[in-house]
Amino acid sequence: MTTRYRVEYALKSHRRDQLIEWIKGLLAVPFVLHSQPTTIQQEDTSKLADVALDTHQRYAEIFADVEVDHELRGAAGKSKLRLLVPSVGTFFTRLYLKDAFNYQDQQRFISRRRFVAPSFNDVRLILNSAQLLGLVHTKGLDLVTFDGDVTLYDDGANLNADSPIIPRVLRLLRQGIKVGIVTAAGYTEAAKYYERLQGLLDVLHDTPDLTDEQRSALIVMGGESNYLFHYDPSSPHRLSYVPREKWVIGEMATWKEGDVTELLDIAESSLRACVANLNLPVSVLRKDRAVGVFPKDKGRLSREQLEETVLVVQNTVERSPVGSRLPFCAFNGCSPFFASHYLRYYPPRRKYEPPNQPCMLISVSQPGGNDVFVDIGDKSWGVRACQQYFGGIDPARTLHVGDQFLSAGANDFKARLASTTAWIASPAETVQLLDELDRVQKDLA
Repeated sequence: MTTRYRVEYALKSHRRDQLIEWIKGLLAVPFVLHSQPTTIQQEDTSKLADVALDTHQRYAEIFADVEVDHELRGAAGKSKLRLLVPSVGTFFTRLYLKDAFNYQDQQRFISRRRFVAPSFNDVRLILNSAQLLGLVHTKGLDLVTFDGDVTLYDDGANLNADSPIIPRVLRLLRQGIKVGIVTAAGYTEAAKYYERLQGLLDVLHDTPDLTDEQRSALIVMGGESNYLFHYDPSSPHRLSYVPREKWVIGEMATWKEGDVTELLDIAESSLRACVANLNLPVSVLRKDRAVGVFPKDKGRLSREQLEETVLVVQNTVERSPVGSRLPFCAFNGCSPFFASHYLRYYPPRRKYEPPNQPCMLISVSQPGGNDVFVDIGDKSWGVRACQQYFGGIDPARTLHVGDQFLSAGANDFKARLASTTAWIASPAETVQLLDELDRVQKDLA
């Protein structure tokens, strides 16, 4: 008989980050012991600050303990953290988790909450802050790479000139930091990327205080790791294609076109089988280095359909001989973070409750992206190629910012192999992250 544990693992492991879940479990104990969730009316309000202080102290101690146990890249043996969380990756820098918690607690008032325990998002943002502190305090920052959809602009939208992200990107360039946009969008012509990034490219072109060297520090890597474009002021689209032989690195030069075709054939066959099995109202799109499905007539697919399709295709390709020879990325556009809207809900009235109960507002999740694609290569290769293009930037001096870091169906996940990372949920969070980075840099200076 299948146990509940196996069912939970099989159905939900791909939607969880094991390190974040483990830290949440550690924080749950002091939350229960210290929160004492009674209403303020029933309690002396003078005690609230004392309870919050005690809770903050315990949370901080936990993050300090995790901080000293994490393993740096290349360290001999296994750290205690790796023994407790076997799936955790290695780290390129030290993580200042206690300092990061202190900062985020000031922003989110985590230790003052009495009914809501530290959440996935709380821990995710603390890890982001710890990563920024690690970069600035131990190594410095030479390159920032960004995902496109949901990171720089809303899903399916474009980066317009009035976006608050643009002045932050220009600030990075003024500081001498290289910028790469590593996106799943796989176009072979600059015009398509110009359409998506026109606001940034035009503002970059028209900003007088930027030097030519600073402008040339912007590149676009498309199709995960397949097409590279550099900023070119003489081009009508502000971008020029960089021939593949000028930037491919290591194993990428040995990838055979026959293997590319074979892998995409297997992926396409698996996609078509899912379309038939799930009766999906989609069209199949085959490109030279990618294949995918997208809804017909601007329809929508459910999250379950997207996840089922991407997991089936990923499993099928992984089991094939060519899947072991050639890296690939199977992903769907459905971010784990959803834009929420609210519906009015009138709870059922019990006999002893007064009539005309006020309505409640309940959050309803609306999924983001709505397609499934398989690309040759992945973002670890894309980030590495950007590092190599700029002269060999170290992973410990690189930050990749993206919204999809779950273990399956998320194309930013593999970037963890090539650089430090920050997991954001929206373009607004990208703005907050870049402002926090600037604050940390100024504090160090």
